[in-house]
Amino acid sequence: MSGLENYVPVEDVADHLSVKVSTVRQWVNKGFIPKSTYIKVGYTYRFNLPAVIEALKQEEAVEEQEGQITEQLELDFNEEQDL
Repeated sequence: MSGLENYVPVEDVADHLSVKVSTVRQWVNKGFIPKSTYIKVGYTYRFNLPAVIEALKQEEAVEEQEGQITEQLELDFNEEQDL
């Protein structure tokens, strides 16, 4: 296959991160979840979950390094369960 089976709907991302769907949508709009981690067709989004998790971890690390915490993202990951 083309690897599209690795892409999941927004509800799956929200469930995995234990947040609301609206939170995931806000993160997309604010750029916390970069365009490279999802496919958008019309109003439908499909996310590469491992890429989303990695992007959120990097976003958190960059904010800590720069000391610029404008909006707090606290992510508690269990490395063995993420992938």
